[in-house]
Amino acid sequence: MNASPTQDAPGNLFVVAAPSGTGKSSLVKALLELDAKLSLSISHTSRAPRGQEQNGREYWFITEAEFRDKVTHHDFIEWAEVHGNLYGTSRATIESRMAAGEDVVLEIDYQGAMQIKQLFPAAVLIFVLPPSWDELRQRLIRRGDTAEAVIAKRMENAHLEVAQAKHFDFVVINAVFETALFDLKTIVHAQRLKYAAQLRHRSAVFQALSLC
Repeated sequence: MNASPTQDAPGNLFVVAAPSGTGKSSLVKALLELDAKLSLSISHTSRAPRGQEQNGREYWFITEAEFRDKVTHHDFIEWAEVHGNLYGTSRATIESRMAAGEDVVLEIDYQGAMQIKQLFPAAVLIFVLPPSWDELRQRLIRRGDTAEAVIAKRMENAHLEVAQAKHFDFVVINAVFETALFDLKTIVHAQRLKYAAQLRHRSAVFQALSLC
């Protein structure tokens, strides 16, 4: 697999993954509202819109045939099948944003996160955990997954997904939303303070101090 041009791009890539019902989407949405320097990469999916979802806001909704055609043409930097639906991240969108110096957030499945890490080792992988299995089940019920078969499937998948947390760079436990959001913000800020990032964005200071 060839390295992506994002490898040496000035922008950061943050990948957030979690089991369904953990609160990942709410955390990412709140993070984006607090940090104007972050932008969300909108994924493509073969599933139908839910509730008030809009094309181009939550996802780009396309047919399965269109999705698989994009896979054939290598248009996705990662893609995966989740709960019987296909999800993928546009390669061109990610590369152009990061080349422009933007910090990009991907909210994806752990399978996609592992693909991203192979293509872009500098990507920051963050896994969001629930505080307990009981709480995760209650959150699934509260959000409307009331059918027992649906909840059972989500819980079964969650056990498999949580086992992958050890492959991520950071883990955030979403027991108290405000605390989890603070932890997420801290990770993003710390990444921006790394030597290489500061050298790119504060080059005048480094030059004045004869560090470059």
